[in-house]
Amino acid sequence: NFLVRRARLKFDGYAFTPKLKYKLELGLSNRDISGASPFTSNAPRYILDAVMKWNFAPGFELWFGQTKLPGNRDRIISSASLQQVDRSLLNSRFNIDRDLGVQLRHHFNISDSFVVKEIFSIAQGEGRNITTGNLGGHQYTGRVELLPFGNFASKGDYVGADLKREQSPKLALGVSYDHNNNAVKNRSNQGDYMANDTGFYETNINTLFIDAMFKYKGFSLMAEYADRDAKDPFAKNSDGTLTGDEVQVGKGLNLQTGVLCKNDWEISGRYTNIKLDQDITGKNPENQYTLGVSKYIVGHNLKVQTDISHLEVKGGNNELMWRLQFDIHF
Repeated sequence: NFLVRRARLKFDGYAFTPKLKYKLELGLSNRDISGASPFTSNAPRYILDAVMKWNFAPGFELWFGQTKLPGNRDRIISSASLQQVDRSLLNSRFNIDRDLGVQLRHHFNISDSFVVKEIFSIAQGEGRNITTGNLGGHQYTGRVELLPFGNFASKGDYVGADLKREQSPKLALGVSYDHNNNAVKNRSNQGDYMANDTGFYETNINTLFIDAMFKYKGFSLMAEYADRDAKDPFAKNSDGTLTGDEVQVGKGLNLQTGVLCKNDWEISGRYTNIKLDQDITGKNPENQYTLGVSKYIVGHNLKVQTDISHLEVKGGNNELMWRLQFDIHF
């Protein structure tokens, strides 16, 4: 990231310097660059973020380009700052990830310690790296965050684990509402295109996220709830016959907590419940339990993490998964 300073302006008697920042992030793993299609000009999806951030007035920022939409907290936390090896099943099933568009961000104080943050976004509505233009309508996302005890140290409300060991309780409450008008994918701007005999099936998809982050003296707790619905979740042809695709409507709950010891070892736990509408999607409810252990050598910049997860699928086979990772970034 780099910073460009412009001419100084005055607001209510004090000087203010507008700032322009640019962020470019590339993904080079197989998972990041996969998904080449006619909609990406059959090119790998290298670009994750390419966004300009203009701090044009006190408390205001205008973002334009491709970046993460203001959806669920777990998704907005960087993959390099996660408390466990990977994000939850809730994120996998419901997140709205990245898109191309414009975001207006604002924050203000109700009192000396009570902070309020607002974000409004207008995006293309089909996910990242789409170069062929927009199908259907656009995607509108609004988010409000309340921090009644003030800001976290080093933006810790979007960092896994309480590495700063907050000396006073810190709490962040967030609500996001996303409306994808005439969406053509089965998970809003994610998932598969819903093709039909005339091109693509379109329906309005709405997603609600409610989340919280609490930290105090090495203890952390993150909670998330997601709810997706659609105007008509069954994809149809022009004559009303079903195509076999359907919007992945349903609900999800994720609870995650951790305790950081004095030697920078952390024990964490996570419970995730996914209930997609079985009558529509045909998918059974899922419960996943995860136990993690992390050693932070240089914070999130250098760490070793491992976790074990037990997945219960109603009417299906249970699964056991163990993961180990060494993470270094700078």
